Amino acid sequence: MDHDGHGTMADLPPFTLGRGLELSPEPFFLVSCLLALALYGWGVLRLRQRGDTWQTGRTVSFALGVLTVALVMCTRLNDYGMVLFSVHMVQHMVISMLSPILVLLGAPVTLALRALPAAGRGRRGPREILVAVLHSRYMRVVTHPGFTIPMFIASLYALYFTPLFDFLMESRAGHLGMMVHFLAVGLVFFWPIMGVDPGPHRPGYVMRMLELFAGMPFHAFFGIALMMAGEPMVETYANPSASLGVTALSDQNAAGGIAWAFSEIPTVIVLIALVFQWYFSEQRQARRDDRAADRNGDQDLTAYNAYLASLQARGQ
Repeated sequence: MDHDGHGTMADLPPFTLGRGLELSPEPFFLVSCLLALALYGWGVLRLRQRGDTWQTGRTVSFALGVLTVALVMCTRLNDYGMVLFSVHMVQHMVISMLSPILVLLGAPVTLALRALPAAGRGRRGPREILVAVLHSRYMRVVTHPGFTIPMFIASLYALYFTPLFDFLMESRAGHLGMMVHFLAVGLVFFWPIMGVDPGPHRPGYVMRMLELFAGMPFHAFFGIALMMAGEPMVETYANPSASLGVTALSDQNAAGGIAWAFSEIPTVIVLIALVFQWYFSEQRQARRDDRAADRNGDQDLTAYNAYLASLQARGQ
């Protein structure tokens, strides 16, 4: 412990299970990330074995998303996040705004639906369970903008500006549990906005952009509030160790700047993804219209020309 009574990185308590049994949380999350990559790889391999294709870009995006989760949860970065507000804010921004976008661009739900085998009539396997969950009332609620946007905002203001944050930060397990919450909130917030995987809500492109802009400014406002504060606003980081070489206000100012600046990054990424989706959607619709016209011998065009001719005849 330092002279202020706060633990240094070397003093951070490990996660304790039961009596005398200690388990560091990092290996658990590392195994979870490796398992996610393995399952995704299995799905891609299964599709290719049966002759189906899967976009390489999706695989790369998912892998990058999982690796960013591992970076903030399974490395010494987490130790610094326990004692420096600025480092913790980097963790928060990455895992709640960058990792979910990259993971969702990998379309893991679509891959699972295509790769998992059907259980057969009258039976219920993993694919059937996944379909049931996607169509459940619970998923309709937690992916609705009326839930995701307030939850996205509350994860900032109701957490950092209340005693709940200090309570969770009393242990490494609480800190990592908070990160899991950030990841989950980010996934349900960006899921309907990205629109890559099937889900209960499939808004149009304009509505997705509105939902995106409804949540992002609050990150900027939160960052500005931290930077403008004249005193430490979070008790956990109010007395940093002298060995860290920072003051509480300078650390908080840096954290606010990170929160303010980082809100621009996911906005740009999502907007680019939506523009490309919109463009390719219009291209696919145009091809479908062309094929329909070829099948019916351009009857629609013929009928429209006849309609124009009838109007001209009436005018004469």
